[in-house]
Amino acid sequence: MRQPAGMMSGVLAPVVTPFRADLAPDAGRLVAHCRWLVGQGCGLALFGTNSEANSQSVDERMGLLEAVVEAGLPTAMMMPGTGCAALPDTVRLTAHAVGLGCAGVLMLPPFYYKGVSDDGLFAYFSEVIQRVGDRRLKVYLYHIPPVAQVGISLSLIERLLQAYPGTVVGIKDSSGDWSNTQAMLEQFPQFDVFVGSEAFLLANMRAGGVGCISATANVNPAAIVRLFQNWQAADADQAQAALTETRQVIQSMPMIPALKATIAQFAHDDAWLTVRPPLVALSPAQRQSLKEQLAQVGFAMPGLMAEPAQA
Repeated sequence: MRQPAGMMSGVLAPVVTPFRADLAPDAGRLVAHCRWLVGQGCGLALFGTNSEANSQSVDERMGLLEAVVEAGLPTAMMMPGTGCAALPDTVRLTAHAVGLGCAGVLMLPPFYYKGVSDDGLFAYFSEVIQRVGDRRLKVYLYHIPPVAQVGISLSLIERLLQAYPGTVVGIKDSSGDWSNTQAMLEQFPQFDVFVGSEAFLLANMRAGGVGCISATANVNPAAIVRLFQNWQAADADQAQAALTETRQVIQSMPMIPALKATIAQFAHDDAWLTVRPPLVALSPAQRQSLKEQLAQVGFAMPGLMAEPAQA
């Protein structure tokens, strides 16, 4: 594998955020889950889509990140999401993450206004970078048009790379369109491309990518990390098929509630079932179906803490 342009490569989880019964964030359970993920060789893309990041305030996100850093988890493995609809919020979150020593930030485009031009998006990212004004800043763009409805084009990537070399260093492509990922890899060979699903991990590695940032890394990190580390092995295609099978089971349900239900099951901790509105937890019937399907594919979460951490 080539040397990444930024500091990060491998498998990262957009870490699911636990909430208490009153819907306040639960820093203790978050830290415990992050410890387990790091122990499995997985990096921490806190405040991604599956973290319910856009259901949290700026202050909540900053407080949780501080809790994770203060717990001694390695900032070299952290790529928190900082992209917001409001420019000042993105600047504040980004500067905070850089100040804490995070290796990079994962930055959504401003997603509320649709049909905006590349000129507008370029101006937005430029303002963030200039206002943060820190040489340590490493920006990983976040392309997720199925959710944000605002994409990041190849021409925009080219402009940003020309204007901010060494600062804009990579992207998470959650388009679900392999041809789009392949175009990024071919056009920008020194740009770090993470796929947004481990279903594309082997293809990404073979084409020069640097890893994946995947929702299901929250529950299946060790197996995904093994494929990342052994993508050139003779059994890589079989390993990829097994990962894809597990992911298909989990994504057959609403993804975030399914991830939390899976953690709740294997940690024996129903507090993990809580999601913030407008999301809704899985029904008992859905949870039972998910449990049975996971058992059929031999799924387990070894080493997961059976007792919740104290906040």
